[in-house]
Amino acid sequence: MTRAPLVLGIETSCDETGIGIVRGCTLLSNTIASSMDEHARYGGVVPEVAARAHLEALQPAIRAALAEASVSLHDLDAVAVTSGPGLAGALMVGIGAAKALAVSLGKPLYAVNHLVGHIAADILDADAGPLEYPTVALLVSGGHTSLLLVRDLTSDVELLGETVDDAAGEAFDKVARILGLPYPGGPEIDRAAASGDPTAIRFPRGLSRASDLARHRYDFSFSGLKTAVARWIEQREAAGEPVPVADVAASFRESVVDVLVTKALDACAQHDVPRLLLGGGVVANRRLRDVALARAAEAGVSVRIPPLRLCTDNGAMIAALAADLIASGRRPSTLSFGADSTLPVTQIQVAEEEAA
Repeated sequence: MTRAPLVLGIETSCDETGIGIVRGCTLLSNTIASSMDEHARYGGVVPEVAARAHLEALQPAIRAALAEASVSLHDLDAVAVTSGPGLAGALMVGIGAAKALAVSLGKPLYAVNHLVGHIAADILDADAGPLEYPTVALLVSGGHTSLLLVRDLTSDVELLGETVDDAAGEAFDKVARILGLPYPGGPEIDRAAASGDPTAIRFPRGLSRASDLARHRYDFSFSGLKTAVARWIEQREAAGEPVPVADVAASFRESVVDVLVTKALDACAQHDVPRLLLGGGVVANRRLRDVALARAAEAGVSVRIPPLRLCTDNGAMIAALAADLIASGRRPSTLSFGADSTLPVTQIQVAEEEAA
Protein backbone atom coordinates (compact mmCIF):
# COMPACT_ATOMS: atom_id res chain seq x y z
CA MET A 1 0.00 0.00 0.00
CA THR A 2 1.88 3.07 -1.23
CA ARG A 3 -0.62 5.74 -0.19
CA ALA A 4 -1.71 6.45 3.36
CA PRO A 5 -4.34 3.90 4.43
CA LEU A 6 -8.00 4.89 4.62
CA VAL A 7 -9.25 3.51 7.93
CA LEU A 8 -12.65 3.52 9.63
CA GLY A 9 -12.49 3.31 13.43
CA ILE A 10 -15.24 2.19 15.80
CA GLU A 11 -15.23 3.16 19.48
CA THR A 12 -17.93 1.87 21.87
CA SER A 13 -16.11 1.45 25.19
CA CYS A 14 -18.54 3.50 27.28
CA ASP A 15 -21.46 5.83 26.53
CA GLU A 16 -20.36 7.40 23.25
CA THR A 17 -20.67 5.72 19.87
CA GLY A 18 -17.69 7.03 17.93
CA ILE A 19 -17.08 6.50 14.22
CA GLY A 20 -14.02 8.13 12.69
CA ILE A 21 -12.39 7.97 9.29
CA VAL A 22 -8.77 8.94 8.67
CA ARG A 23 -6.35 8.76 5.77
CA GLY A 24 -3.05 8.18 7.50
CA CYS A 25 -2.84 11.00 10.03
CA THR A 26 -5.38 13.20 8.23
CA LEU A 27 -8.81 13.39 9.86
CA LEU A 28 -11.67 13.04 7.38
CA SER A 29 -14.64 12.59 9.71
CA ASN A 30 -15.38 12.27 13.40
CA THR A 31 -18.98 11.32 14.24
CA ILE A 32 -20.07 10.88 17.84
CA ALA A 33 -23.50 9.82 19.11
CA SER A 34 -23.68 10.20 22.88
CA SER A 35 -26.17 8.44 25.16
CA MET A 36 -25.26 10.73 28.08
CA ASP A 37 -28.77 12.12 28.38
CA GLU A 38 -30.15 8.61 28.83
CA HIS A 39 -27.73 7.99 31.71
CA ALA A 40 -28.31 11.36 33.40
CA ARG A 41 -31.53 10.16 35.06
CA TYR A 42 -29.49 7.48 36.85
CA GLY A 43 -26.64 9.77 37.83
CA GLY A 44 -24.06 7.70 35.98
CA VAL A 45 -23.45 5.29 33.10
CA VAL A 46 -25.63 2.16 33.11
CA PRO A 47 -23.86 -0.57 31.08
CA GLU A 48 -27.05 -2.13 29.68
CA VAL A 49 -28.38 1.25 28.59
CA ALA A 50 -25.04 2.05 26.94
CA ALA A 51 -24.99 -1.22 24.98
CA ARG A 52 -28.53 -0.71 23.66
CA ALA A 53 -27.72 2.87 22.69
CA HIS A 54 -24.68 1.69 20.70
CA LEU A 55 -26.85 -0.80 18.83
CA GLU A 56 -29.26 1.96 17.84
CA ALA A 57 -26.59 4.53 16.96
CA LEU A 58 -24.01 2.48 15.04
CA GLN A 59 -25.55 2.32 11.58
CA PRO A 60 -26.62 6.01 11.46
CA ALA A 61 -23.20 7.05 12.79
CA ILE A 62 -21.35 4.99 10.18
CA ARG A 63 -23.48 6.46 7.39
CA ALA A 64 -22.90 9.99 8.69
CA ALA A 65 -19.13 9.45 8.93
CA LEU A 66 -18.92 8.08 5.39
CA ALA A 67 -20.94 11.01 4.06
CA GLU A 68 -18.76 13.55 5.86
CA ALA A 69 -15.59 11.92 4.53
CA SER A 70 -17.09 11.56 1.03
CA VAL A 71 -16.05 7.90 0.81
CA SER A 72 -17.84 4.56 0.58
CA LEU A 73 -17.30 1.40 2.61
CA HIS A 74 -15.60 -0.20 -0.40
CA ASP A 75 -13.03 2.63 -0.49
CA LEU A 76 -11.73 1.61 2.95
CA ASP A 77 -8.34 -0.05 3.33
CA ALA A 78 -8.98 -1.30 6.88
CA VAL A 79 -11.41 -1.34 9.79
CA ALA A 80 -10.34 -0.68 13.39
CA VAL A 81 -12.16 -1.19 16.67
CA THR A 82 -11.64 -0.77 20.40
CA SER A 83 -11.12 -4.18 22.01
CA GLY A 84 -10.73 -2.76 25.55
CA PRO A 85 -10.59 -1.55 28.20
CA GLY A 86 -14.18 -0.48 28.79
CA LEU A 87 -17.66 -1.82 29.53
CA ALA A 88 -17.81 -5.40 28.27
CA GLY A 89 -21.33 -5.20 26.84
CA ALA A 90 -20.65 -1.90 25.11
CA LEU A 91 -17.38 -3.18 23.64
CA MET A 92 -19.13 -6.27 22.26
CA VAL A 93 -21.46 -4.14 20.16
CA GLY A 94 -18.60 -2.32 18.44
CA ILE A 95 -16.53 -5.48 18.03
CA GLY A 96 -19.44 -7.34 16.43
CA ALA A 97 -20.02 -4.50 13.99
CA ALA A 98 -16.32 -4.21 13.12
CA LYS A 99 -15.96 -7.94 12.47
CA ALA A 100 -19.07 -7.96 10.29
CA LEU A 101 -17.81 -5.00 8.26
CA ALA A 102 -14.31 -6.43 7.83
CA VAL A 103 -15.52 -9.87 6.77
CA SER A 104 -18.23 -8.60 4.43
CA LEU A 105 -15.89 -6.10 2.77
CA GLY A 106 -12.84 -8.37 2.73
CA LYS A 107 -10.81 -5.74 4.59
CA PRO A 108 -8.16 -6.21 7.28
CA LEU A 109 -9.27 -5.62 10.86
CA TYR A 110 -7.22 -4.01 13.65
CA ALA A 111 -8.32 -4.49 17.27
CA VAL A 112 -6.65 -1.85 19.42
CA ASN A 113 -6.34 -0.46 22.91
CA HIS A 114 -8.70 2.36 23.90
CA LEU A 115 -6.16 4.13 26.13
CA VAL A 116 -3.40 4.10 23.53
CA GLY A 117 -6.01 5.48 21.14
CA HIS A 118 -6.22 8.60 23.29
CA ILE A 119 -2.51 9.15 22.64
CA ALA A 120 -3.01 8.54 18.92
CA ALA A 121 -5.58 11.36 18.84
CA ASP A 122 -2.62 13.72 19.03
CA ILE A 123 -1.23 12.68 15.65
CA LEU A 124 -4.42 13.96 14.00
CA ASP A 125 -3.52 17.53 14.98
CA ALA A 126 -2.15 18.86 11.70
CA ASP A 127 -0.63 21.93 13.40
CA ALA A 128 1.26 20.09 16.14
CA GLY A 129 3.93 18.30 14.14
CA PRO A 130 5.06 14.69 14.67
CA LEU A 131 4.82 13.16 18.14
CA GLU A 132 8.31 12.94 19.62
CA TYR A 133 9.53 9.98 21.68
CA PRO A 134 9.80 9.27 24.46
CA THR A 135 6.92 11.23 25.96
CA VAL A 136 5.00 10.98 29.20
CA ALA A 137 1.23 10.77 28.71
CA LEU A 138 -1.37 11.63 31.33
CA LEU A 139 -4.76 10.20 30.39
CA VAL A 140 -7.68 11.44 32.46
CA SER A 141 -11.24 10.36 31.74
CA GLY A 142 -14.43 9.24 33.42
CA GLY A 143 -13.23 5.68 33.89
CA HIS A 144 -9.45 5.91 33.66
CA THR A 145 -6.61 7.90 35.16
CA SER A 146 -3.29 6.62 33.84
CA LEU A 147 0.29 7.83 33.61
CA LEU A 148 2.24 6.29 30.74
CA LEU A 149 5.73 6.37 29.31
CA VAL A 150 5.43 6.21 25.53
CA ARG A 151 8.62 5.19 23.73
CA ASP A 152 6.77 4.25 20.55
CA LEU A 153 3.04 4.52 19.93
CA THR A 154 2.78 1.22 18.07
CA SER A 155 5.17 -0.97 20.05
CA ASP A 156 6.29 0.37 23.43
CA VAL A 157 3.91 1.91 25.96
CA GLU A 158 4.76 1.42 29.64
CA LEU A 159 2.28 1.89 32.47
CA LEU A 160 3.87 4.03 35.19
CA GLY A 161 0.79 4.36 37.37
CA GLU A 162 -2.99 4.38 37.40
CA THR A 163 -5.95 4.96 39.64
CA VAL A 164 -6.33 2.48 42.51
CA ASP A 165 -10.00 3.37 43.10
CA ASP A 166 -12.09 6.20 41.65
CA ALA A 167 -10.79 7.75 38.46
CA ALA A 168 -10.70 11.54 38.31
CA GLY A 169 -13.82 11.73 36.16
CA GLU A 170 -15.73 9.47 38.57
CA ALA A 171 -14.70 11.70 41.46
CA PHE A 172 -16.05 14.76 39.64
CA ASP A 173 -19.39 12.98 39.10
CA LYS A 174 -19.66 11.85 42.72
CA VAL A 175 -18.73 15.20 44.23
CA ALA A 176 -21.19 16.93 41.91
CA ARG A 177 -23.90 14.61 43.22
CA ILE A 178 -22.91 15.43 46.83
CA LEU A 179 -23.22 19.13 45.99
CA GLY A 180 -26.60 18.61 44.34
CA LEU A 181 -25.27 19.34 40.86
CA PRO A 182 -26.44 17.46 37.74
CA TYR A 183 -24.66 14.67 35.87
CA PRO A 184 -22.15 14.72 34.23
CA GLY A 185 -20.23 16.30 37.06
CA GLY A 186 -17.14 17.65 35.29
CA PRO A 187 -18.73 20.60 33.49
CA GLU A 188 -20.98 21.34 36.47
CA ILE A 189 -18.06 21.43 38.91
CA ASP A 190 -16.22 23.70 36.48
CA ARG A 191 -19.14 26.11 36.30
CA ALA A 192 -19.57 26.19 40.07
CA ALA A 193 -15.83 26.60 40.67
CA ALA A 194 -15.60 29.64 38.40
CA SER A 195 -16.73 31.94 41.21
CA GLY A 196 -15.06 29.99 44.03
CA ASP A 197 -11.78 30.24 45.91
CA PRO A 198 -9.51 27.24 45.19
CA THR A 199 -7.57 27.89 48.41
CA ALA A 200 -10.64 28.14 50.66
CA ILE A 201 -10.48 24.51 51.81
CA ARG A 202 -7.38 22.33 51.93
CA PHE A 203 -8.69 18.98 50.77
CA PRO A 204 -6.30 15.97 50.82
CA ARG A 205 -3.98 15.07 47.95
CA GLY A 206 -4.31 11.30 47.58
CA LEU A 207 -1.20 9.10 47.54
CA SER A 208 1.05 12.15 47.78
CA ARG A 209 2.56 11.70 51.24
CA ALA A 210 6.15 10.57 51.56
CA SER A 211 4.96 7.24 52.98
CA ASP A 212 2.89 6.63 49.84
CA LEU A 213 5.55 7.38 47.28
CA ALA A 214 7.59 4.19 47.69
CA ARG A 215 4.74 1.98 46.41
CA HIS A 216 2.43 4.45 44.71
CA ARG A 217 4.64 7.19 43.31
CA TYR A 218 2.70 7.41 40.05
CA ASP A 219 -0.63 5.97 41.18
CA PHE A 220 -3.78 7.98 41.83
CA SER A 221 -6.54 7.76 44.43
CA PHE A 222 -9.55 10.07 44.54
CA SER A 223 -11.94 8.05 46.70
CA GLY A 224 -10.57 9.56 49.90
CA LEU A 225 -10.90 13.05 48.45
CA LYS A 226 -14.55 12.40 47.62
CA THR A 227 -15.12 11.21 51.21
CA ALA A 228 -13.32 14.26 52.62
CA VAL A 229 -15.62 16.56 50.65
CA ALA A 230 -18.70 14.68 51.89
CA ARG A 231 -17.54 14.86 55.52
CA TRP A 232 -16.74 18.56 55.26
CA ILE A 233 -20.23 19.27 53.92
CA GLU A 234 -21.85 17.09 56.59
CA GLN A 235 -20.06 19.03 59.33
CA ARG A 236 -21.21 22.36 57.89
CA GLU A 237 -24.79 21.19 57.65
CA ALA A 238 -24.73 19.69 61.17
CA ALA A 239 -23.57 23.06 62.49
CA GLY A 240 -26.42 24.78 60.66
CA GLU A 241 -24.03 26.67 58.41
CA PRO A 242 -24.53 27.20 54.66
CA VAL A 243 -22.41 25.18 52.25
CA PRO A 244 -20.31 27.44 50.00
CA VAL A 245 -20.79 25.38 46.85
CA ALA A 246 -18.46 27.49 44.71
CA ASP A 247 -15.59 27.27 47.22
CA VAL A 248 -16.07 23.53 47.73
CA ALA A 249 -16.10 22.94 43.97
CA ALA A 250 -13.02 25.09 43.39
CA SER A 251 -11.08 23.53 46.27
CA PHE A 252 -11.99 20.00 45.23
CA ARG A 253 -10.99 20.69 41.63
CA GLU A 254 -7.71 22.22 42.79
CA SER A 255 -6.86 19.08 44.76
CA VAL A 256 -7.48 16.84 41.74
CA VAL A 257 -5.51 19.08 39.39
CA ASP A 258 -2.62 19.44 41.84
CA VAL A 259 -2.21 15.67 42.17
CA LEU A 260 -2.49 15.02 38.43
CA VAL A 261 0.02 17.67 37.41
CA THR A 262 2.47 17.00 40.24
CA LYS A 263 2.71 13.29 39.49
CA ALA A 264 2.91 13.83 35.73
CA LEU A 265 5.77 16.32 36.02
CA ASP A 266 7.53 14.10 38.56
CA ALA A 267 7.40 11.29 35.98
CA CYS A 268 8.91 13.62 33.38
CA ALA A 269 11.72 14.55 35.76
CA GLN A 270 12.46 11.00 36.92
CA HIS A 271 12.54 9.60 33.39
CA ASP A 272 14.36 12.62 31.94
CA VAL A 273 11.56 13.25 29.44
CA PRO A 274 10.89 16.94 28.69
CA ARG A 275 7.53 16.23 27.00
CA LEU A 276 4.05 15.71 28.41
CA LEU A 277 0.91 14.77 26.50
CA LEU A 278 -2.53 15.26 28.04
CA GLY A 279 -5.45 13.14 26.85
CA GLY A 280 -8.92 11.99 27.84
CA GLY A 281 -12.20 13.78 28.37
CA VAL A 282 -11.23 15.47 31.65
CA VAL A 283 -8.63 17.48 29.71
CA ALA A 284 -11.62 19.63 28.74
CA ASN A 285 -11.26 21.03 32.28
CA ARG A 286 -9.72 24.45 31.73
CA ARG A 287 -8.10 24.58 35.17
CA LEU A 288 -6.24 21.33 34.47
CA ARG A 289 -4.94 22.66 31.17
CA ASP A 290 -3.96 26.04 32.62
CA VAL A 291 -2.12 24.59 35.63
CA ALA A 292 -0.38 21.94 33.53
CA LEU A 293 0.83 24.51 31.00
CA ALA A 294 2.05 26.95 33.66
CA ARG A 295 3.85 24.42 35.85
CA ALA A 296 5.31 22.55 32.89
CA ALA A 297 6.76 25.78 31.53
CA GLU A 298 8.46 26.37 34.88
CA ALA A 299 9.89 22.84 34.74
CA GLY A 300 11.08 23.15 31.13
CA VAL A 301 8.57 20.57 29.90
CA SER A 302 6.64 21.03 26.66
CA VAL A 303 2.94 20.09 26.69
CA ARG A 304 0.85 18.66 23.88
CA ILE A 305 -2.93 18.59 24.05
CA PRO A 306 -4.96 17.08 21.19
CA PRO A 307 -7.87 19.17 19.87
CA LEU A 308 -10.54 19.05 22.57
CA ARG A 309 -13.07 17.41 20.23
CA LEU A 310 -10.64 14.47 20.01
CA CYS A 311 -10.00 14.21 23.76
CA THR A 312 -13.32 12.57 24.58
CA ASP A 313 -13.93 9.01 23.37
CA ASN A 314 -14.09 8.93 19.58
CA GLY A 315 -13.60 6.64 16.62
CA ALA A 316 -11.06 8.87 14.91
CA MET A 317 -8.40 8.12 17.52
CA ILE A 318 -8.97 4.38 17.03
CA ALA A 319 -8.64 4.76 13.26
CA ALA A 320 -5.49 6.86 13.70
CA LEU A 321 -3.84 4.24 15.89
CA ALA A 322 -4.65 1.53 13.36
CA ALA A 323 -3.29 3.68 10.52
CA ASP A 324 -0.05 4.10 12.47
CA LEU A 325 0.11 0.34 13.06
CA ILE A 326 -0.35 -0.26 9.32
CA ALA A 327 2.37 2.29 8.48
CA SER A 328 4.76 0.55 10.89
CA GLY A 329 4.21 -2.78 9.16
CA ARG A 330 2.03 -4.46 11.78
CA ARG A 331 -0.19 -7.27 10.55
CA PRO A 332 -3.98 -7.17 11.05
CA SER A 333 -5.81 -8.87 13.91
CA THR A 334 -7.43 -12.26 13.55
CA LEU A 335 -11.13 -12.70 14.35
CA SER A 336 -10.30 -14.54 17.58
CA PHE A 337 -10.39 -11.51 19.87
CA GLY A 338 -13.26 -10.45 22.07
CA ALA A 339 -14.11 -7.68 24.50
CA ASP A 340 -11.52 -7.26 27.25
CA SER A 341 -12.76 -4.84 29.89
CA THR A 342 -9.36 -4.82 31.65
CA LEU A 343 -7.06 -4.87 28.62
CA PRO A 344 -3.61 -3.70 29.82
CA VAL A 345 -2.25 -0.58 28.18
CA THR A 346 0.93 -2.44 27.23
CA GLN A 347 -1.16 -4.49 24.76
CA ILE A 348 -1.51 -1.93 21.98
CA GLN A 349 -2.99 -4.31 19.43
CA VAL A 350 -4.94 -7.51 20.10
CA ALA A 351 -4.71 -10.87 18.25
CA GLU A 352 -2.19 -9.79 15.62
CA GLU A 353 -1.83 -12.31 12.80
CA GLU A 354 1.39 -14.30 12.87
CA ALA A 355 3.76 -13.88 9.95
CA ALA A 356 3.56 -16.66 7.39
